Parts: sequence; C-alpha cells; structure tokens
Amino acid sequence: MSALEWYAHKSLGDGIFWIQERFYESGNRANIWLVRGSEQDVVIDTGLGLRSLPEYLYSSGLLQDCGAKEDAAHRPLLAVATHVHFDHSGGLYQFDRVAVHHAEAEALARGDNFETVTWLSDSEVVRAPSPGWRARQFRVQAVQPTVILQDGDVINLGDRQLTVMHMPGHSRGSICLHDKDRKILFSGDVVYDGSLIDWLPYSRISDYVGTCERLIELVDRGLVEKVLPGHFNTFGAERLFRLASNYISKAGICHKVSTFAMRSLASLALRVTNSRTSP
Repeated sequence: MSALEWYAHKSLGDGIFWIQERFYESGNRANIWLVRGSEQDVVIDTGLGLRSLPEYLYSSGLLQDCGAKEDAAHRPLLAVATHVHFDHSGGLYQFDRVAVHHAEAEALARGDNFETVTWLSDSEVVRAPSPGWRARQFRVQAVQPTVILQDGDVINLGDRQLTVMHMPGHSRGSICLHDKDRKILFSGDVVYDGSLIDWLPYSRISDYVGTCERLIELVDRGLVEKVLPGHFNTFGAERLFRLASNYISKAGICHKVSTFAMRSLASLALRVTNSRTSP
C-alpha cells in the first residue's frame, strides 16, 4: 500500500493540517499535525509509521518536493513527539530531525517498547500496509533524538513560535506545544475529549493533577482558545477547563487505589508482550 493510500488529511487553515492513518481503526489512532512556518515546518507526532509519512507529506503536496533544494534549505522539517507512546512515536525513525522531552529521550534511543507501551492487534489494522504484515511484528524503532526539549523551550518556525510545556502525568515526558499568538494548544495525550489515561507505566496521578492545574490557568488567563489534541476531535477553552477540572475532582483515594491495580495489570501485560531493555 502506498503512503498516499495509508494517510489522509484535511486543512484547518493558517498552515495547520490534520493527518490520520486511514486503516488504523482504533481509539489509539493518534492525530498527526503538520504546522507550516515561513522558516521551518513541524510535524507533531508521527503515528505508527507503517507507511512513510515524509513521502506522504511531499507526494500529497503538503510540503514542497524535497527535490527543490533551494526551498528545502530554508524550510527544514522537524518531527516532535508529544510523548513516546507507540501510537505517537512509531514513525519518528523516518525523520532526520527528531525532538522529544528529555525525560523520555533515553527510552526512545533504546527503542524501549515497554515505555512506549506498544500494544497493537491485527484487528485494529483493517488493511495490511504490506503483504504478510502482522501486528506482532510491530515495534517502535530506536531513534536518537536530535533535539532534546525542556519546559519553556521555543520551537521557532519563523512566522510562529511553539512553546514547549512539560505536562507529565499521562507519561513522564508528555508535552504540549503552545502557539501563544494564535492561542492554540497542541496537547498530545495530556488532554483530549475522552477519559484521560493515568494507569500506564510512568503515569503519575500527582503529576497529572499539577498538569491539569496548569491547563486551567491557561484558560483562566485567556491564553488558549483552541485545543488540537492527540486523539479524537478538536475543542475549545470551555471544554478544556471542564476536562481538567473533572480530572482534579476525581483524583482522590479511591481513584488512586483503582489506578494502582490497573497499572499493575497493564505493566504485567506489557512486560509479557515486549522485552524491555535495561538502561
């Protein structure tokens, strides 16, 4: 299957494109965002990487053909992982320039499929990307990041800047990217319009509460009007406030006990499925 068949996109205007993997039919299917700038383009998350995402970006015309050397010299392409979970990081190996938060950089460099929580079934991939492909073959490939991100870093695209916000809880290296001028938040799995997951390896409820408090502060200060999440549909500031507030209100003792049990089960299942490389 070609990359043009595997992916689909739509424009949200203002240089932002929403890309999805058409034949990965799962609640884990991640949103891929392309943000075009005057001096640099950024891909936020890369999906499973079962077909070439860079090939799709150029073949579909979203980016100018890399054969145009004079344009490529001025418009480098950076792939940013909001975190290293498999549904977001599987395609990072296809890019020359890769950015990830320092808390998860070593896991990505090791190809640690325990920390990437790799869990994929044949039933979720409704059309095989290549003859004979099976989900059990899938692994997140080791990638040496070229850019290590920290909270407060700014990714300069020329005519727009994306500020890195370290927002742990879902994972230890989860980030949001905040376009302050346009009041847009690329939230990854920090927040999306669904049940927030805090029971995976390296999830931490106390961190998630602090993250949700930062999200509420963004809304209270009028700094976010639109959220482009890692899963499902986009939403606005009012919904962001409600999602963050609801998480905080439910993060009590009972939630912590049940989450501990779920995390133990998830960790056991992932250890059986994936061999973990020790640091």
